[in-house]
Amino acid sequence: MNTKYIFTFLFFVCCIGLQAQEVLTKDQAVSKALENNYGVKIAKNAVSVAENNTSILNTGFLPTLTGSAGANYNLDNTEAEFSDGSPDAVLNGAESSNYNASITLNYTIFDGLGRRYNYKRLKEQYQLSELQARETIETTILQLFSVYYNVAQLSDNLNALEETLQNTKDRLIRAEYQFEYGQNTKLEVLNAEVDINTDSINIINTKQDLKVAKRDLKLVLGETYINDFDVETEVKFALQFQKDSLLQKAKSRNVALLQTEKNILISELDINSGKSAYLPTIGLSGSYGWNQSDNNAVSLLAVSTSTGLTAGVSLSWNLFDGGATITRVKNAQINLETQKLEKERILLSIERDFNNAWDNYQNKLEIYNIQEKNIVTAQNNFDRTQEKFKIGQVNSIEFRQAQVNLLNAELSRNQAKFAAKLSELEILQISGELLNVQF
Repeated sequence: MNTKYIFTFLFFVCCIGLQAQEVLTKDQAVSKALENNYGVKIAKNAVSVAENNTSILNTGFLPTLTGSAGANYNLDNTEAEFSDGSPDAVLNGAESSNYNASITLNYTIFDGLGRRYNYKRLKEQYQLSELQARETIETTILQLFSVYYNVAQLSDNLNALEETLQNTKDRLIRAEYQFEYGQNTKLEVLNAEVDINTDSINIINTKQDLKVAKRDLKLVLGETYINDFDVETEVKFALQFQKDSLLQKAKSRNVALLQTEKNILISELDINSGKSAYLPTIGLSGSYGWNQSDNNAVSLLAVSTSTGLTAGVSLSWNLFDGGATITRVKNAQINLETQKLEKERILLSIERDFNNAWDNYQNKLEIYNIQEKNIVTAQNNFDRTQEKFKIGQVNSIEFRQAQVNLLNAELSRNQAKFAAKLSELEILQISGELLNVQF
């Protein structure tokens, strides 16, 4: 008998452990999103491509080596007249062939510094792609927590609704007992049943909303869970920076601003790269070749074979290309001015967005604190009303009103809590600190 109890206890402990494993923590959600979200994967691939482009193999600083080979076969009818008076020679179906092979090396010594500026541009483009990936990650994290906290809010709401339903069921049982003993009319029973139906419908709708929200969360995570899961519903407000400090961070670390600064550097390099076309290009070339000819009978040489090494220096200078280079440089200068204007526009937008987000956060945090106090008041009111209801000092309508007031207070508190947390994350994203905090 004791063994049976031991096994029962172990099974119960294991079930609790398995259930605990189904809680998707915030850190786990972030980790899974960064690993499996398709938008993040695509952004990381773009970074890999940009990194490959910065390789020495893509800069034009290395020489080119080309190998070539060929063979020719001729079948001719030949008639030859000799200048020394020798008899004419007629040869039908004369065969001849030629074979050749060579390897050629070309290297550009100087191209007007175009390669140098292009290499710098590729490095800046790589850093720009990293910033674009960071922007994708930040956007994904905000989207993740928007859905995650929606699941958390619906979970808290469901718990509050189920508690309300249980209180209503207890009220129905009490009303039925009172009706049986003649202490109440049937109306009290009917009112309780109506309220149970209302509470049940609210629970059904909330469960459906929760299923949809969890599917949305799975989509952001890039994964499909076979089993159901829960999420953490506790939040911590970790914003410890002062407003002025965060604003300065936003003006120096905001990812959109950093991308614009990179675009300015790239535009400056585009101008220099375009101007490099005004300068000459100097190149080296060298080749080693083999050639063999099998001649027909009328040739002086039956077979000739040659091998040799060829080297040379070339200089080319595009003195005028129809104005294409001038146009390209002018457009690059205009694009540079555009990027500088874009930076000024983004700075104004950042300051506006930050101030709006900060005020929004402060308001929602204050509302959340008020709602927390309201919960205490509503709970005390419900507890006192419930005690009076048990001794018959208040009717079912007053009791239901206190019950609904408590439920509304809980639902409003839940909404305010997660709305304030999302506002905090928005401030961190604008200030460039979203990836530097503990979620």
